[in-house]
Amino acid sequence: MKIVICTDPMYQGVPQRRPQASHTQRTRLELFMPLKGENQIRKKRNREAADWLLRNTNPNRSPADSARFKKWLEEDPENCRTYRAAERMLGDARQAIQSDPDLAEIDIKPRSVARPIVATIVIAGMATGAFFALGGPLRLQADVIAGTNEMPVHTLQDGSVVQLNASSAIAVDFTGERRVIRLLQGQAFFKVAHAPERPFTVVAGEAEITALGTAFDVRYGREDTEVTVTENAVQVDFAGQHPSPIRVPQGRQAILDHENEKAAISTVDALVALAWTRGQIAVDNAPLSYVVEEMNRHFYGRIVIAGPTLAERRVSGTIKVADTDHALAFLTNALGVKATHLGPLIVIR
Repeated sequence: MKIVICTDPMYQGVPQRRPQASHTQRTRLELFMPLKGENQIRKKRNREAADWLLRNTNPNRSPADSARFKKWLEEDPENCRTYRAAERMLGDARQAIQSDPDLAEIDIKPRSVARPIVATIVIAGMATGAFFALGGPLRLQADVIAGTNEMPVHTLQDGSVVQLNASSAIAVDFTGERRVIRLLQGQAFFKVAHAPERPFTVVAGEAEITALGTAFDVRYGREDTEVTVTENAVQVDFAGQHPSPIRVPQGRQAILDHENEKAAISTVDALVALAWTRGQIAVDNAPLSYVVEEMNRHFYGRIVIAGPTLAERRVSGTIKVADTDHALAFLTNALGVKATHLGPLIVIR
């Protein structure tokens, strides 16, 4: 096996083993292999690498921190490899944003009448960089990731099947007693293999959804978490101040408001709830911000809304969010908005 030497001055001389399979290949293999001690060690190493990556961006890092970082790298050659992988993720994202000619040519003129729009574009560019940068640590935590405009279906080691929405990620933590899936980002639909002796739980932020022999969908959004049951029932436990667990039966949807920590249950059509599996969303008086959040899952750049008032405009209908041009045309006709393209950015105004 070839040995690679870390070349950065901070960790020069620390040997690193080159992996034999790509990240994607390893991820797929791990789904069909027992998650034993090695997987737990890998997850711990990934979290530590992400933590060190963030610490090392601080220009005022102390000598003690530098010494601890060097010691961590020397503990295991795999630490060096993992850290380098995280650095490449963030470096590639920064370079892609900085090298885009449309972003480089944006000129800020303080006295210009277009100042609000220009400010929005600049902020959006910063948000884009932060979005991709934070994706690095996410990739280190996740076992399965759906990329932009991907909606893959995976079979887990227990026979359960999960379909991820675009730009979504999960971490798998199975033991002999429990089956836990952490929805780190986005949305996923689960068809759970029957094994009552090993409860199947999906953790999405403050919500823990435990299957009661079922199929269900979980959407972990910015403002709320949606749990939709298409077969049998689930039990939803909420952290924080929510009083008690909620049982959600077939054909119902529970929505947890993140800010107010309140849950509401309503009847839902399964075909409507799972429209995302066909690259669509069906909305009834939904805010524009919700629609744009779903569009962003399928868009390779970033779509932003120029102002909070516009973000609260309401829209209804079936929208093909996987087709950005079609979705923008729908919004233009429905709300009379305009879409300005600037390289990887689209500003809705």
